[in-house]
Amino acid sequence: MTLITVLAEGLYCEQGNFFIDPWKPVECALITHAHSDHARSGSQHYIATKISEGILQKRLGNSMSLQGVDYGQRIKLGNTWVSFHPAGHVLGSAQIRVECGNEVWVVSGDYKRGFDPTCEPFEVVPCNTFITEATFGLPIYRWDTGAETCREIHQWWQGDADRPSLLFCYAFGKAQRVLSELCQFTDRPVYVHGAVHVLTEIYRQVGVKMVETIPVSEMPRNYKFTGDLVLAPPSAFRSPWMKRFAQPQTAFASGWMAVRGARRRRGYERGFVLSDHADWQGLVNTALQTQAETIYVTHGQTDVLSRYLSETYALNALPLKTLFEGEGDIE
Repeated sequence: MTLITVLAEGLYCEQGNFFIDPWKPVECALITHAHSDHARSGSQHYIATKISEGILQKRLGNSMSLQGVDYGQRIKLGNTWVSFHPAGHVLGSAQIRVECGNEVWVVSGDYKRGFDPTCEPFEVVPCNTFITEATFGLPIYRWDTGAETCREIHQWWQGDADRPSLLFCYAFGKAQRVLSELCQFTDRPVYVHGAVHVLTEIYRQVGVKMVETIPVSEMPRNYKFTGDLVLAPPSAFRSPWMKRFAQPQTAFASGWMAVRGARRRRGYERGFVLSDHADWQGLVNTALQTQAETIYVTHGQTDVLSRYLSETYALNALPLKTLFEGEGDIE
């Protein structure tokens, strides 16, 4: 039985009459998480995890029709039972399990397997068919722990007391992970761009522990930020906003920093390898652990990962074309 098909609007379940992370407005949209390539405006009704409600409302508007559910809570939609399970990607992120009769499909959305103090850890959900991302679906992508990488960030920051340290990272998910991991190494406040501040406050409202943050905009115009750490989204790099900082040292935190030359091409002085997506081994292990007979691979290195799973483990692994974007500069 086929439970999920790809239509012009997105991933569709006919048995339940709903879409998952649709890229066009639909009647009923189930949302895995609030990154903009998965959560788009215009649908009549949304269903997502309760803990992601604040982020979704901030991004899509308070007037949206939104039903929040707990992790693991089963809801009846048409002829299906649907439940949301932790994906370990960002706050409120979920895999969506769809059950109809004896058939179970799981749409993973984006996920990671490493520990992250800002969100629930990934849960392996056994299924017949698993739809997985492949953003970093190449063997060269292998992550250290977030704590190890944030120790390096702290050392980089402390290594230059004469200049501001500007760390660029995605405003939703990555920035809050850095702020939380830094609790192990410092109690100094960190200054943040307005885009980071708004989302960080939502994290605080649900109890995520992070170092103190101060919006850059609240500081006097003559404040120098000497020896301070400042977090900002990639869109702020080389923008007029940077004129506030005299000769800063700059760095970018992303999984793409694992590729030699990526930091140089993007123009940062330093790169830190930190991703909210699964690395190569995480993707492979997850595909095996779900015990799925069929694996659909979407957004990223779809051909490489599907071929590897097919040839190495004799799985029925196939690329699936979608409009999801993986880890890009927009977040």
